[in-house]
Amino acid sequence: MPSPLLRRPPLSRRGFLLASAGAGATLALASAPARAAGARPCPFGRYGSPADRLTPQTLYVDPSGQGDFTSVQVAVTAAGGTSQAFSTGGGSDWTLVIAPGTYRETVAVDVTRTEMTWLGASGDPRDVVIVYDNAAGTPKPGGGTYGTTGSATTLVQADGFTARHITFANDWLRADHPDISGTQAVAIKVQGDRSAFHHCRFLGHQDTLYADSMALGVFARQYFSHCYAEGDVDFVFGRATAVYEHCHFRTLNRTDLGGAPYGFVFAPSTAGANPRGHLVVRSRITSEAPDTYYKLARPWVPSSDRTAHPSLTVRETWLGPGIDAVAPYANMSDAFPWQNQRFAEYRNTGPGAVVTVPENRPQLTSEQAESATRETYLGDWTPWKEGR
Repeated sequence: MPSPLLRRPPLSRRGFLLASAGAGATLALASAPARAAGARPCPFGRYGSPADRLTPQTLYVDPSGQGDFTSVQVAVTAAGGTSQAFSTGGGSDWTLVIAPGTYRETVAVDVTRTEMTWLGASGDPRDVVIVYDNAAGTPKPGGGTYGTTGSATTLVQADGFTARHITFANDWLRADHPDISGTQAVAIKVQGDRSAFHHCRFLGHQDTLYADSMALGVFARQYFSHCYAEGDVDFVFGRATAVYEHCHFRTLNRTDLGGAPYGFVFAPSTAGANPRGHLVVRSRITSEAPDTYYKLARPWVPSSDRTAHPSLTVRETWLGPGIDAVAPYANMSDAFPWQNQRFAEYRNTGPGAVVTVPENRPQLTSEQAESATRETYLGDWTPWKEGR
């Protein structure tokens, strides 16, 4: 999909979202834009309305009040929960149709709300934005700080989650909080198995997209198709078995650092027992930073899992000049060098993919590449066959 980020956004929350939305898209940080009196067109388009539901388990969210709810979290809670108006006694197979607007809130989909689908009503992910601004070091009202996981604007723990045409964002900025050292600020953390995102955007800086699982011994499969993710430090990371197909990753400029590297696109933390980590297929990586200022990846071996064996394969992907072609990988810890991890490339193109130092660019053989596919990674789950 075309890059929605055409220039470096101003260092303000409002400017960040506006610049990230791209030409022709207008977002507001108010919960709902001003509306003229009188009848308005239905904001849910082809997806029906509360008066004409697609199914009995379809709920409608609209910040101006034309839906069942004005908050995404309230709708999630009502879906199979305690709402007398909507609960059918189960927690699965609900659809949320979300009208255009900026939803400034945190949202959590717990493990009981399986097989849930969220649909951006307009079909343009720039129109439906779920955003908040907690960071790992943000003080919590009851004491302590949120930590990386707690900073997530959206948390998905349920299996079978699907989202289409939605932006997930965390607009916390370092420049606004020079006193905070915990600068991880997650837009979305996904832990459920069979989690699919089609034509979605993930906006943030550090730790934007956290593709994870519920526990060390649980392997969660996730699929991202025609998505856009931006950030600077480790902004696509986690231990999930995650496939990114036809996606666009964009590295951001930084004014708080005097030189390279500005950051890292991927930071997998794959469990040692899991044969498959992150797979990037037919995608592209661009940058608004100076050439060679970003590394492609570094391995994350968390303190909670010193047996992790990070896995990342990038294949048939265009790597722009922002990626350091000479040394595209780096260590997060010298105790776990990237050379000992499962990093590989295959038939990548672009200035960031030029092999100048072969030992720094591990390549798959054609035979090895035959198993580095979405089918192998995702098994009997085929989310790419779902209708758009």
